[in-house]
Amino acid sequence: MVNVAVLGYGTVGSGVVEIINKNNALISKRVGKEIQVKYVLDLREFEGDPVQKILTHNFEDIKNDKDVQIVVETMGGLHPAYEFVKAALEEGKNVCTSNKALVEAYGPELIALAKEKNVNFLFEASVGGGIPIIRPLRDCLAPEEVLEISGILNGTTNYILTEMTDNGSKFDDVLKDAQDKGYAEKDPTADVCGHDAARKIAILTSLAYGKSVAFEDVYTEGITEISDKDIVYAKNLKKKIKITGTARKNGDKVSIHVNPVLLSKAHPLYNIDGVYNAIMVRGNMVDDVVFTGQGAGKLPTASAVVSDVIEAAKFIDSNINIEWSEEKLSLEAFDDTEWQYFVRVQGNASDLSDSIKATFGDVSFQDAGFNEEVAFVTPKIAENKFNELINSFKLINKIRLS
Repeated sequence: MVNVAVLGYGTVGSGVVEIINKNNALISKRVGKEIQVKYVLDLREFEGDPVQKILTHNFEDIKNDKDVQIVVETMGGLHPAYEFVKAALEEGKNVCTSNKALVEAYGPELIALAKEKNVNFLFEASVGGGIPIIRPLRDCLAPEEVLEISGILNGTTNYILTEMTDNGSKFDDVLKDAQDKGYAEKDPTADVCGHDAARKIAILTSLAYGKSVAFEDVYTEGITEISDKDIVYAKNLKKKIKITGTARKNGDKVSIHVNPVLLSKAHPLYNIDGVYNAIMVRGNMVDDVVFTGQGAGKLPTASAVVSDVIEAAKFIDSNINIEWSEEKLSLEAFDDTEWQYFVRVQGNASDLSDSIKATFGDVSFQDAGFNEEVAFVTPKIAENKFNELINSFKLINKIRLS
């Protein structure tokens, strides 16, 4: 018998309990031992729910029960999640979590502690929800030198951009629609400003290269400045606007950023629409592999958590090696990265064309029928150089090409 305790009976936690109970025979067969949820920790009561029989309000009940071998953390946030997870590991219990904030902030410390205690700290659901990516990156792609990871890592922003592209909707209208449908939080800042994607690409990059990247070190732009006019221009260019998180190896450094980009039809992420997420990994031997699916939601995310429970149960008395040290990864300054830029500036083509060409060189002008603005695509240019040159004009918006 393998006993599991679930911390937090919210959306994901209740999904974990549901999957373990409904698919118990299948899960137990694949583990080779019976799995059962012995405790659920939550501050609330759940009258009429069968979970009430195993509910506790005191983490000490779980911490001090030697029969609990696996703790599932689905509380979210940093505190008290960090304190509970650390205490569980110190007691020699395996921990599985869906908490990206916890993993990004404390991953190396908790991985090291799990190794010291000969247990496991697993976090498949922390990136991509139901999309398997952590274990494939750790195991299946272990022979590869990772050259690039690029992903649509947030379903809310992908849904908003898809609706703007397909239906000509305005940003504010689609955001409200996404909130009404439960795709976006009441406070959507973490999604629309790119912070959620930044945490996820920081985790993936740390795993790919074995050293730490803090999400604060990820250059981050959200989608709040994308307008319906930008969408029209993108269509004229036969491209789509997506917000991606990307880590790309350049020599002995890695460039890492989250920002809107214009993707061509040939790009592996071009057709990823709606609330779906996708992650492309480029290896030096395997080339491009793409993982796609629902990046959030109760059961997809809970399924990823339970996959970690199964792995922890199979390796209950041994540590699965995860390379992720506290040493900082050497990052390329974002100012040094080179891009082509799609640019919109205030003014008239008759007045600005010559000065734009003189400033940026061989540009490609774009006409979508809008007055009092000039749009163009630049040659490839370093970020810091672009920022210097654009000061001569009244910038409306810029989007990088990928």
